Amino acid sequence: MLRIESFSLGPLQTNAYLIRGEDDNKAIIIDPGMNPAALVRRIEHLEIEAILLTHAHFDHIGGVDEIRKAKNCPVYLHPLEAEWLINAKLNGSMRWTEVTDPITTAPAEFDLAEGQKLTLVGHEFTVYHTPGHSPGSVSFLSGNDLFSGDVLFKMSVGRTDLPGGRERDLYDSIKGKLFRMPDEVKVYPGHGPKTTIGFEKSNNPYVS
Repeated sequence: MLRIESFSLGPLQTNAYLIRGEDDNKAIIIDPGMNPAALVRRIEHLEIEAILLTHAHFDHIGGVDEIRKAKNCPVYLHPLEAEWLINAKLNGSMRWTEVTDPITTAPAEFDLAEGQKLTLVGHEFTVYHTPGHSPGSVSFLSGNDLFSGDVLFKMSVGRTDLPGGRERDLYDSIKGKLFRMPDEVKVYPGHGPKTTIGFEKSNNPYVS
């Protein structure tokens, strides 16, 4: 069973997830966002096996380099957004100058791909390529826990009007992949509260 802690980081209140298995001292992080001080304090005495990125928009990557350097851990990202880490224009931080300075990081150490299996903190995580919000968006499923990034939210879906976004791809990702998962799967989104696949299939007004 995964033990999941959520941190709402930065001006856009991006959810970063700290995930542990049975070993209290080992963890992974999904989407370490901007202003990560609370998360950095929490992991001071933990071994971080990896940073997983659902996508490379600035609000999801703001804490990557600080944590990577402190913990000497690798970063995983879909290759369609490989350049976004090193390019502030691509990751959007040049566009939102009222909320952030330009953000760049070193490249990711590892690529992610559809169907890939990652064994981390003693558990298997399956990678689903779920584009639409951004071309390299992925979701991670471990058991009945799904980390959906900015693809699916409680009663909402990710925006598609940013560079590389595509509405048709987003709905294909949600209906063709996420909504085929069991209803009891818990969804941990990139922003806002958690939900379940069953609840969203019945109640999400954007996905009929």
